[in-house]
Amino acid sequence: MKSPSVSSPTLSLLQLSHAEGLALPSYQTDGAAGMDLLAALHAEEPVTLEPGARTVIPTGLQMALPQGHEGQVRARSGLAIKHGITLTNGVGTVDEDYRGEVMVGLINLGQEAFEITRGMRIAQLVVMPVTRVTVAGVATLPETARGAGGFGSTGLK
Repeated sequence: MKSPSVSSPTLSLLQLSHAEGLALPSYQTDGAAGMDLLAALHAEEPVTLEPGARTVIPTGLQMALPQGHEGQVRARSGLAIKHGITLTNGVGTVDEDYRGEVMVGLINLGQEAFEITRGMRIAQLVVMPVTRVTVAGVATLPETARGAGGFGSTGLK
């Protein structure tokens, strides 16, 4: 018996002129959580990212996220491990109401210069539901076993 089909939210993408000819983000495998974001650079103008340097790379995409969702821009693990290329802000957030071009802040934590070229997969986009909370100021917080134990307080093993 077939499982009932589940309707997935729609991510509306507007491809800007400098991204013409580039593929839209898509899942590379059936089990992938993220879709690759591509560098929408001019073919004749690659960007060389020197060790320790930061830059912002255009994706050539504007988007309308589904209501109640955010877009999380995350590093690609292969670029990070093999070349030291990661995001300047850890994980970037694209808010549901943002309509500008999605840009990716990259930093080279590696030992060698790295060239970013047109169409290179530079980051991934994970679309996630967002829970908005009500903020309440309180005089005390409930106790827990951990308490105020911070960095490393639970040990390594």
